Amino acid sequence: MKRLAIIGSEDLACQLAHLAADQHLYQISGFFDDFKPKGSCVRNIPILGGIEDIQKAFKDKLFDEIIIGIGYKHISFRDDLFERFQMDIPFGSIIHSSSYIDKTVTIGKGTVIFPGCTLDMHVKIGNNCLFYNGCIIAHDSKIASNSIFSPGVKIAGFCNLGKNITLGIGTIVSDNITITNDVKTGAGAVVVNNLNESGVYIGIPARKMNS
Repeated sequence: MKRLAIIGSEDLACQLAHLAADQHLYQISGFFDDFKPKGSCVRNIPILGGIEDIQKAFKDKLFDEIIIGIGYKHISFRDDLFERFQMDIPFGSIIHSSSYIDKTVTIGKGTVIFPGCTLDMHVKIGNNCLFYNGCIIAHDSKIASNSIFSPGVKIAGFCNLGKNITLGIGTIVSDNITITNDVKTGAGAVVVNNLNESGVYIGIPARKMNS
């Protein structure tokens, strides 16, 4: 069984460690966290060091693959970390067995799919994305890299979503919608028109909040 290291050690990182181990996908080697002392433990999982220790730890064969356990509050940092390490270190993926993934779906490196998700035919998912419980992505929709979907997000068919997108819990996106990079929606937002400007959108229908 391959050994997985996780960047971060807070709630999301612990969720990923539990998910990977519970599904017998990986043996968990440890966390990398700049804010915890090397050699300490979080939920009985060791801290292997900080961000600057990752390359050496991989060369020393302390782990086989890595994944990012840092959440939506640091979405740009997630992207920076992936770009920094993707050429030198293999990124793992975690897909829960209860999720339905059509055989025509393509999924990028470092992506995590929690329980109860559905990815329909010809869906394309980029690198370093995260889908919480119960997300539905309908046929022929495309999602670029480094996006996080909260529980219960529903994306209709033929949608095209950019990178660094964070969709709040229960967000619904109608069919044939395009969403640009760096968009965030609030809980329960309903997107019925293209979102062509970066920013935060809330409500039904979703409208951009003033700065």
